[in-house]
Amino acid sequence: MWSSRLFWKLFLVYAGLNIASAIVFVLIVSGRQQSQVVEEVQQRLHDSAVIMRSSLDGVFQQGFSERLQEKVRKLGEETGMRLTLIGMDGVVIADSDQETLEMVRLMENHKNRVEVIQAMSTGAGESKRLSPTVSEPMLYYAVLFKEAGEPEGIVRMAMTMAKIQTEISSIQKLIWSIALLVSFTVMLLTYWVVARMIRPLTILTNAAESIAGGDYDQKLYFPQHDELGILAQSFNHMSKEMAERVRQLQASGDRLSTVLEGMVEGVIAINERQHVLFANESAGRLLFFAPDQAQGKALFESVRNHQLQKAVTEVLKTLEPQRMEVELESTSDRILGVTTTPLPGTPCPGLVIVLFDMTELRRLESLRQEFVANVSHELKTPLSSIKAYTETLIRGAMNDPEISQTFLLRIEEQADRLHQLILDLISLASIESGNQIFDIISIELRPFVESCLIDHQKVAEAKNIELQIEEKEPGIKVKADDEGLHQILGNLVNNAIKYTPDQGRITIRWERESAKMVLLQVQDTGIGIEEKYQARLFERFFRVDKARSRELGGTGLGLSIVKHLVQSFNGTIAVTSKMGEGSTFSVRLPKG
Repeated sequence: MWSSRLFWKLFLVYAGLNIASAIVFVLIVSGRQQSQVVEEVQQRLHDSAVIMRSSLDGVFQQGFSERLQEKVRKLGEETGMRLTLIGMDGVVIADSDQETLEMVRLMENHKNRVEVIQAMSTGAGESKRLSPTVSEPMLYYAVLFKEAGEPEGIVRMAMTMAKIQTEISSIQKLIWSIALLVSFTVMLLTYWVVARMIRPLTILTNAAESIAGGDYDQKLYFPQHDELGILAQSFNHMSKEMAERVRQLQASGDRLSTVLEGMVEGVIAINERQHVLFANESAGRLLFFAPDQAQGKALFESVRNHQLQKAVTEVLKTLEPQRMEVELESTSDRILGVTTTPLPGTPCPGLVIVLFDMTELRRLESLRQEFVANVSHELKTPLSSIKAYTETLIRGAMNDPEISQTFLLRIEEQADRLHQLILDLISLASIESGNQIFDIISIELRPFVESCLIDHQKVAEAKNIELQIEEKEPGIKVKADDEGLHQILGNLVNNAIKYTPDQGRITIRWERESAKMVLLQVQDTGIGIEEKYQARLFERFFRVDKARSRELGGTGLGLSIVKHLVQSFNGTIAVTSKMGEGSTFSVRLPKG
């Protein structure tokens, strides 16, 4: 209450009006009372003069007299007034303020006194002036004394202004005391009334500040049924509605934030000055900036890309949505699809930027184009050979048994190659589509590997390549499809034999890598693979040395099939290699 500025404004205004009213009242009453006191004194002087006149028969004919002077002096003491008897010639006969008759005789002539002149002309006179005799301000009243109808003298009554002022002062003190008491009482009442008025407003203000601070559960209870009571009811209804709407907005905002943060696409909202209003984590990851630090700052302080900046400026100018692709130069080149859409409103309050990582899509499109080109090339080569040999035979070579036999063998070889290529394509397509059904069982590796090596023993012996098995722990099993695992291991061993020179060595080892995974490795002492080619080694139709690969009869799909089969078994495959020292293919499969 003491800190309420409105309280002090109202209280001081009412207090000021009260004090001003009291002062005006006192001044008016005091002035009126002063006039009334003067009038009462004048009336008393008049009454006294009239009474004195009635008791002064014959005194003016006697003239100066000790007896008369003594009588007049006593009357003055008894009445508390100054009594003066003045002859028609202005000579003072007796005066109550003089001690002796001699002093009366020495008094100056009063014929020119204002009240005496008025009394002689009208029968009565009054004046207020400084007395030359006693040197004090006096109030005079004089009446004409007549005897037998003839004027004999003047009877004058006087009173000092000091006595009148004393009486007026005592009355004024009383008036001021009453005014102060009433003013103090009114101020206490004003304080109580203003405090009673301000207290609900203070409560309302505190409740409003609490709502502004986020505490919406505010309830006001005023016993009054006036406007303040109605205001309290309206306030309670408003706070309830606001709390519900804020909860809805918070829930909606949380859902929106969760959705935006969970999006793979990057989302950035900027205002008309290109300052960041919002950016999700995906946007920061795609454009390499920290969304929390960028908020409130200019977008291009954090993201320096000329193409993006140009697109944003253009959309803010034309207010037309725009879609484009942006290339980012980073450690790995990245291609982003950017959609910029202006926010609704006039003038435009900003725009939303949606970012799509199109790097993988573009890579897949490139792979698809390359795959089509490779398939076309791989199919064209054996078909061209078959067509050439056939045309040669038709033109007469078939009549030569030796040549025809050679050409027919070449045709059969190319047909087998074409058949194997088609089978690999069908197998790869079936695996990738997920239509191929696998029978996942627990397979013990030792007998399985030995069976696989028997299939490749003759080819290895032809090149004097040693096939070794390293088993660190007996009885290890993996979860896989029997035929699929046979294809995986067969492809890896077959490749190792192809690219390992004579007198080389191929080692198959396995071990328990963790509680859930088993590591199966095929290591050779072959020519090795350059590091720059290792990342693309499992792509379809990718060959490090295309001429050598075709010469060895490869289709370029073996390792790609291996990768997809391993992934189908919930495993992974990797390669480590060093030029001239050989390669190691590591397959990780679930423990059986």
